[in-house]
Amino acid sequence: MSDARSLRKQFNRMLATLLVALAAAGAVTYAWYIYNANRHITDVKMAAGTGVTFLISNEYDGEYKTNAGLSFSGLLDPVSTDNVLNGFQKVTGFTGGTTQDSLFASMFGAAEHSDYYKTSLYLATNSAATDVYLSGIDFTEQDPANPISTALRVGLVTYAPGQGDTVTGQYVFEVSGERNPQARYNTLDGKDAGENEQNHLVLDSTRSDGTTVHFDQLTSANFCDYNEDTGIVSLKEATTKICSLPAAAKGANRSTPVRVDVYVWLEGCDPDCTNNLAATSLQSLALRFAGKRS
Repeated sequence: MSDARSLRKQFNRMLATLLVALAAAGAVTYAWYIYNANRHITDVKMAAGTGVTFLISNEYDGEYKTNAGLSFSGLLDPVSTDNVLNGFQKVTGFTGGTTQDSLFASMFGAAEHSDYYKTSLYLATNSAATDVYLSGIDFTEQDPANPISTALRVGLVTYAPGQGDTVTGQYVFEVSGERNPQARYNTLDGKDAGENEQNHLVLDSTRSDGTTVHFDQLTSANFCDYNEDTGIVSLKEATTKICSLPAAAKGANRSTPVRVDVYVWLEGCDPDCTNNLAATSLQSLALRFAGKRS
């Protein structure tokens, strides 16, 4: 019985976790309508771990094992896009009155690479072909009264197995489905946008004049269910597959790796992205991946 359970866990439970520890170094965020020149470096340390048949590396030809350490640093400013591969834009100028609430974002330009976080992971398996899903996003707020998670997004861009640049998918998840209780909402009327259209707008990446387009980010409804007691991965109606890992060839230590680019940014068009988040950050952000045999 114990052997059967062990095998079931080995083949059905393939869980990877990407941990992002954000150490706040001062004011790192601001709303679209508020100009803040006080930008500070935020150091980010990342660690990724995998289950029995997942292997991971931060380099294509690097050492593949069940965990890997990743790190980078940069500036965190609100940006926006409807297509990660087209890049991000941010506010470069404002018009309006002399008070914060009367300022209006009127000029936009390309974001710097340091305005958001990006890293790459390489996933492989040492057994059968595996489909990979996101099973959850965990986070710890630095200041629960001013939850920066309400305006954060996580983007995943996946590539075909190997060292080529053929993109197979792009997925943008909200970090939290909650609202910012202290927000002076980043909307025309200054009110909570709720589920109306204002809550589904981002900058059009093909233009630079502030034009917005409708965009539906993925939510917890698109996660798979992972049972920690049984090690079984179950798919829901809306579960979204992130990528597929090919099987390892006979006698090989691992399969051909699949590259996954991970982006983390503040969505400046989110109604919750307002100035009360300017002096806070996250203590940690964890992406939990789960795998199931194809």
